[in-house]
Order: sequence, then structure tokens, then C-alpha cells
Amino acid sequence: MQLLDKINNPSDIKDLSLSELNQLAAEIREFLINNISKTGGHLASNLGVVELTIALLYNFDFTKDKIVFDVGHQSYVYKILTDRKDKFNTLRQYKGLSGFPKREESSFDFFDTGHSSNSISASLGMARARDLKGEDYNVISVIGDGALTGGMVYEALNDLGFNHSKMLIILNDNEMSISLNVGGLQKCLNKVRLTPSYNKLKEKVHYKLDRKNSNKLVNIARKIKNSFKSLFFTPIFFEDLGIRYIGPVDGNNIKDLNKILRKIKNLNEPIVLHVVTTKGLGYLPALQNPNRFHAISKFDIKTGNISSKSSLTYSDVFGSSLVSLAKKDKRIVAITASMITGTGLSEFSEIFPNRIFDVGITEEHAVTLAGGMSANGLKPVFAVYSTFLQRGFDQLLMDVCLQNLPVVFAIDRSGLVGNDGKTHQGVFDLSYLNMMPNIEILAPKCVQELDALLEYAFSKNNPVAIRYPRGSNTLKLEPIKKIKSSKWENVSDGDTVVILATGKMVELACLAKEKIFKKYNPIIINALFIKPLDREYLKKIVKQNYNVLTLEDNNIIGGFGQQVLYELNNLGFRQKIKILGYQDKFIDHGTVDELLVQEHLDIDSIILEIKKLYRKKEN
Repeated sequence: MQLLDKINNPSDIKDLSLSELNQLAAEIREFLINNISKTGGHLASNLGVVELTIALLYNFDFTKDKIVFDVGHQSYVYKILTDRKDKFNTLRQYKGLSGFPKREESSFDFFDTGHSSNSISASLGMARARDLKGEDYNVISVIGDGALTGGMVYEALNDLGFNHSKMLIILNDNEMSISLNVGGLQKCLNKVRLTPSYNKLKEKVHYKLDRKNSNKLVNIARKIKNSFKSLFFTPIFFEDLGIRYIGPVDGNNIKDLNKILRKIKNLNEPIVLHVVTTKGLGYLPALQNPNRFHAISKFDIKTGNISSKSSLTYSDVFGSSLVSLAKKDKRIVAITASMITGTGLSEFSEIFPNRIFDVGITEEHAVTLAGGMSANGLKPVFAVYSTFLQRGFDQLLMDVCLQNLPVVFAIDRSGLVGNDGKTHQGVFDLSYLNMMPNIEILAPKCVQELDALLEYAFSKNNPVAIRYPRGSNTLKLEPIKKIKSSKWENVSDGDTVVILATGKMVELACLAKEKIFKKYNPIIINALFIKPLDREYLKKIVKQNYNVLTLEDNNIIGGFGQQVLYELNNLGFRQKIKILGYQDKFIDHGTVDELLVQEHLDIDSIILEIKKLYRKKEN
């Protein structure tokens, strides 16, 4: 019987010897590899934090202490060792375990996460509530060095250092986020990693002299520490803020971690513990290629080959189209927030290394950077996932749209993304973009149509957003060759019911019509322009007395359908309209097909609404 089989709650870990803890680490790695090969998920990051998670559970009591994992994709080991080991085979599956911390899933999860750089703020809030209520427990934030590129971290650190709340920040340094980290902070951390002499001395200074109840000795010790700090490397900004820095420590060594955590857990001050871990440790393919094994689908354990479809994706077409356009126009530049590979910019980065700017996990900065570039004569495109662009809302509105600057936003992963769940579903971009003056919003109905849309976007003198889903389309659709401003496309003629569909929903509309064509013949319109709407076609709808069905891969509130309804109402529309989209809620994880059925946006649900509109027409 394996040790892992005997671990039913975190308290079971506390009785294990060091050799047993190391054995447990090996078993967990095997467990992770076996399970994620079947379900998909975040592998490399979790392989790197096995020992760190064990040490945290060994030294703290999370029935009262609290922990927040930044982003949260590295919390699998924590899930396994708290109360979810027996459900781990349901990870990221419909109605199964989430791939991220989730309060409703377990009493051991204290804050829902999924986006980067917010864990210190959340943990500080918990620590401040603890102190105001007169309670006594530890609060821990586990944050990767990649997340430290996000500006929210520094707002929280500034507050923490000034108010000096008791809190532990675990800086998990694996030199990567999804891809290799960038920026000045990374250079600073590199210097720290190369100064073991300073850190050994500092540990002795802190713990041998601080134990003695002598302010004089402590002050002398701090002066000695600061002198050596200036000799060995540039001063650590954490300590300049008033937060004690300790490290770096080997984050894959349980003995070292236990030793240091025992010493610091009862110190009544804010602390940053810098641990260095190895992403992908324990599985050679992930160790050799942690980027590829960051977030993966099912894979073969022996070969490391990942299950994948050969279809051309929207990200692929965006990347190749951008390269073609950039060869013709030297003013075109690309911006990414640590997502070169994910957004299809790998080829662009190789061909135009001086015209691509990876700014780290800083969507706010990326948007305004694009605005500044545009104001000075360049043609920037910011390639970003829909769910992450939300973080740049104010910058979009104030720094780009207000000035009507020609910035192109290539919004990948719009609509449902599936198994990443609530924090990653891109179902809000139409709602927040629709309210912004000056911006145009377009959506291709098929991957091949993205070429023409991108060319159109770069020809405009105003902001343009192009939203497209993850993956590809299955139905062969004829792409538009030339875009006419604010004009929709008639995909399929019909009679008295018109379907206005955006983006990938055009494909679903066509598939629905195929199933009922012998009896029902709705018109299908590719509502290529979501903003501005095609007012001429809307006038035709009113004139012809069509009943209308709108389809969108977005939240209904503020979305495409509501804008259509508003315009039709202004034009005196008196017929029936049905708006289909996502309801006023967050959508959980599952496959896209499962979620479409759940949200009544699958083909059969669309057919049901078409039939209702025809029956109303008959009455």
C-alpha cells in the first residue's frame, strides 16, 4: 500500500518522517502524471511545487490558517492532500473538480483564483480582518515570479510594508510563468539566486541575534546585514518596503523547507520567503519543455506526445496573417502579456524580434503602451485572451477609445473555453466593449475569414477589436474576401425568420438549419460587425416583418442581442425577437459542447427557438 493511500486529510502528513515525506513526494508526482495524462490540465507547474506544498501542510494547520494560491493552477498537490484525492480523476471534467482553487469546492480553499497577481491583496485582506477581529492564525500567499510582473502586486506590497501586518508570502521562483519571464524584476531575482554567501550570513544574523532580547544587538545585526547586502548585490526592494526577505531556499528540498518554515511561522511581521523550484521536475518531457506542458490536453506518458487536433486554429491564422501584413508595413508591431505561444505570435517573434513586445502579465500596461505607440505613428496589435483583457478595461476606455487611437485588439479565446472554467470563460468582452465609444467590434465566422478582418482593422483610424474563439471551426464556410464597413453577410437565404449570428454562432446556425431545412427555412446572417450594427439590414428586417433570433457567444447583458433589440425598437420593430446567449452568471468548467447544452445554446436548443418563432409567425 502506498503512503498516499493513507493520506485522507492534512493532519495525516504531520506524523510522517522525513524519508516518508520524500517518498510521498515521489508518489504524488506519479499520481499527477497518471491522472493529468487522462484529463489534461496544468502539469509542469504542479510537478515543481510538490515538496513546497507538502512542507506547507506539514508546518501549518489549514483548518485555521489560510492560504491563497496566486493564479491557482499550481494548487493540484494541495487539492490531493486536503480532501479531494479520491475525486482527482474528475479534474476539469464537467461537474468535477475545478482546475483552480474554489471556495464552494472545499473548506480548505479560502479564495477563488484564476487570474494573476491578486493573491497578496487577498491575503492581506484576510490578515487585516484577522487582526481587527482579534484572531490568531497565519495567512499565506503563494505567488510565482511570473505573477510579480503584475502591477497589483506592488500596490499590495506597498500597503503591506507600510502597515506591517503579519503575513507570509511564498515567492515560488521557477524562472517561468507560462513562458520564460521577462522584465527588470527577473534580472533582479537572477542576482539574488547567485548570492548564496549573503543569504547564509543573513540567516545567521536574523535568527541567532533576533532570539536575544536585545535591541542594541538587533540594531547592530541589521547594520552588519545591510553592509553585506550592499557588498553582494543590489538591495532587495522587499526589505526597503519594510517586509523581511528570506532566501533563496531550495523549494524542492523538504528538509530545508521544514527548517525555515518552523523558524518563521511565528514571527509577527510580514515576510517574503523566496523559494526556487524546478518546473516539470520528475517527468523528463515536462522538465525539458515546461512551456509545452504548462497547460496540456491528454498525453501519452511514455512518449510525452500530447493529443492534439491538426485543424488550423484561429490563433494559427492570426499569427500567419499578421506576419504577412507586417512584411508589407513596417509600422505594424505586436504586444503580448506573457502569451507569445498561446496567442499565435511565435512566428512573428522569430521573424520580427525587434517589433514584438512581451510586457509580462501586465494587461493594463499593454493597452496603454499600445496607445502610446499608436499616438506616435505605429500600428500596434495587442494579442490577448478575452478573460485577461478585462484587466485593461479602464485603459481601453480612457487611453485608447477616448483618444480614438487606431489600436487593434486581437481577442483570442472569446466565448466558452471549456475546462478552465469560471475565471477563463471569455463571455464578457462584447458587454464591456459595446459600451465604449469609437471602437469597432468584429467577429469572423470561420478561421479563414480572420485574414480579411485583420487587414481591415489595420486600415482603420480608430480602435478595432476582433474577437475569435479557441480552436477551429468544423463546418466548411466560405470566408468573406473583402470587408465593407458595418455591412453584414447573407450566408443563407430563407423566408420569414432571420437568424443574426456572430462569430462561431454562424456555424451553429447553419448546422441547425441543415437539420430542419425540409420544413423550416430561416435566413442566416453573419453579423460580422457587432459594433457598429448594420442599420440598413435592420431597416430591412422591420420592412419585411421578419421574426428575429440573435445568437452570440457572450453574456446577454450588454451583448449583441440587446444592441440589436435597442436599434430595432428605435426603428419601430413590432415582430417577435428572441435573444440567445449566456445568462447573468459565471459558467463553470466542462467541454464546450457540454456547456452549450447546459446553457441552451446547442444545435437542438437553437432549433427549438427557430420553431417557436415560426409558430408565432403562423399565429
